[in-house]
Amino acid sequence: MEMNAGADLKTKERKNNKVLIVVGLIIGIIFSELDETVVSTAMPSIIRDLHGLSLYGWVAGIYMLTMTAFMPILGKLADLYGRKRIYMLSMGLFIAGSMLSGFAHSMTTLLIGRGIQGMGAGGLVPLAMVIFGDTFTVEQRAKTQGLFGAVMFIPQLLGPLIGGYFTQHISWHWIFWVNIPVGLLAAAVLSAGLSESKGNKDARIDWAGAFLLVAAIIAFLVTPVLHETEGYGWSSPVLIGLWALGAMLLAIFVMVERKAKEPILPMHLFRNRTFTMLSLIVFTLVIGIMGPFILFPFFAQNVLGLTPIASGYMTLPLMAGAAIASVISGRLITKISYRLIFIVSMMLPAIGFYLMTGVDAATSVIVICGYFAILGLGFGVLFNNNLIVQETVEKENSGVALTSITLFQSFGLTIGVSVFGSLLAGSIHSGMEDLEAGIPAGSVAELGDVAQGGIPAGLDAAIVTQVKDVFSDAFQHLYWIAFLFALLVVFLCFFLKREVLSTASAEEENASSLEG
Repeated sequence: MEMNAGADLKTKERKNNKVLIVVGLIIGIIFSELDETVVSTAMPSIIRDLHGLSLYGWVAGIYMLTMTAFMPILGKLADLYGRKRIYMLSMGLFIAGSMLSGFAHSMTTLLIGRGIQGMGAGGLVPLAMVIFGDTFTVEQRAKTQGLFGAVMFIPQLLGPLIGGYFTQHISWHWIFWVNIPVGLLAAAVLSAGLSESKGNKDARIDWAGAFLLVAAIIAFLVTPVLHETEGYGWSSPVLIGLWALGAMLLAIFVMVERKAKEPILPMHLFRNRTFTMLSLIVFTLVIGIMGPFILFPFFAQNVLGLTPIASGYMTLPLMAGAAIASVISGRLITKISYRLIFIVSMMLPAIGFYLMTGVDAATSVIVICGYFAILGLGFGVLFNNNLIVQETVEKENSGVALTSITLFQSFGLTIGVSVFGSLLAGSIHSGMEDLEAGIPAGSVAELGDVAQGGIPAGLDAAIVTQVKDVFSDAFQHLYWIAFLFALLVVFLCFFLKREVLSTASAEEENASSLEG
C-alpha cells in the first residue's frame, strides 16, 4: 500500500512542473491584485467620462462585495471539482469582467463588469495559495513563501504607474483590456505546469448563507445611492422598506448559519469576546479609513492638480507606515497587553483624520503624505490579528476564525467605499447648487457637468477656485465622519482583554504551522 502511495506521489511530481506552477501563480496574483490599484488611480477620469460621481464608491464596492461572497463558494467548488478547473473558471470570469468593463460606456455596464471581475478575483488569490500548498512540501514552502510576500508589494508599486500612464496617454479603457493577455498568459502557464487534482465529493457549499448575506448588504447599500440619484428622502417608504428588508435578510442569515453544516460565518465564534471585539474593530475601522482613502485620487487630481500617476503614489506613505507599525507591534505584542497596543495605535487614525479635516487646495503634498503616514502607523497593528486570534480561539476553530475576520474586513471595505462615495457625491451636489446660486446667471452654463465628476477644461479661473473650494469642503466633511469612526474604534478597543500573548504559545503555534 505504501509503495503504491509512493508511486502515486512520484507520478504526481512528474506531471507537475513546479517552475511553471510558481510562474503562473505569481502572474495571476499580480494580475488580480494590480487591478485594484490601477482602477483606483484611473477612477477620477472614469467618473468624469461616465458622469457617475454618485456611484464612485460602488466601482470598488461591487468588486469587493462579489469577491468576498465568492471566496468561500469557489473554495468549496475547488474541493468538489478540483483546484485547476475552478482556478481556470475564476480566471475566465476575471477576463470576461475585464472585457465588459473595458467596453463600458455607462456606469451600469461598468458596475456589471466589475462585479464579474470580483467573482473571478474571489478564486484567484485563495486558490493560488491552496495550489501552492498542495504542490510543494513543507520545506519547499518555507523556502519560497517569502517570494509570495514580496510579490504582493509589486501591485502597490506598479499600479499607479500603469493606471496613470494609460489614463494620461491612451485611454482608461485599456486598464481593463490589458488584463486579457496577462490573464491568458497566467492561465496558459499554470495549465501547462499543473495536473488536475481530484475533487472531494463530501464538500458542502453554503449557497443560502452567501445569497442572504450579499442580498442584505446590497439592500442596505443601495439606499444612499437611491437617495442621491433618484431623490428619495431618508424617510420615504422606499428607503425604509429597503432597510427593513436588509434587517430581515440578516436575521434569516443568522438562523440559516446556525443550522448550516459548513457556514460562511459560524455563529458560535461570537461567544468568544476577543473574536467579537476584533471583528467589530476591523469592520468599523475599515469603513472609516478605506472609504475616504480610496476616494482620495479624486481630490488629488481635481483639487491639488496632480497627474493620475502622482496621485496614485501619494498612497505609498500610508502603506509604509502600516508596514513599520506591523513590525513594531508584532515585537511588542508578547511583552505588552494587546489591548494597550490597540488603544494607542487606534488613536493615530483619529489624530490623522482630525488633521485631514483642514486639507484644502493650499495644503502641500508633503503635509498630506505626512498625514497618510500617521494613518498607516495606526492601522498597521491589524496585521497582527492572526497572532491574537490563534492565541485566543480554540485551535480547531482558528482557521475559520481568521477567515471570518477577513470577511468582516472585506464587507467593511465594501460598505465604506460605497457609503462614503454617496456622501461625497451628495456634498458636492449640495455645494454646487449653492455655488450656482451665488454667481451670475451667464456663468452657470460654464460649470457644465462639474457635479458629475470633475472640473472641465476652459472654466474661468475664479470659478475653478470656487469649485475647488466646494470639493475641499466635501472631503473635509468626509474626514470629520471618518474621525468619528476612528474615535468609535478607540472606544471599542477598551473592551479587549488585558492579555499578553504568551511567548511559549506563540512559539508552539509557529512550530505547529511549520509541521503542518
